[in-house]
Amino acid sequence: MFTSGQIAFGIAFAIAFILVMIYTYRKDLKLHRKYYKGSVWVLIAFIAFIGFIAVVKFIFM
Repeated sequence: MFTSGQIAFGIAFAIAFILVMIYTYRKDLKLHRKYYKGSVWVLIAFIAFIGFIAVVKFIFM
């Protein structure tokens, strides 16, 4: 389905993208701590809601 060149490009692109994202996140870490202080609770609530939907689906299906 994919050629070896496409697979190599995809792997290289993913590694480069992840490294750039880590670099930019670390560069802006002070701003993240200042402006997004309570956002972890939103993430926890979202994950709990998705988990609740999955549990309800498996119980009633």
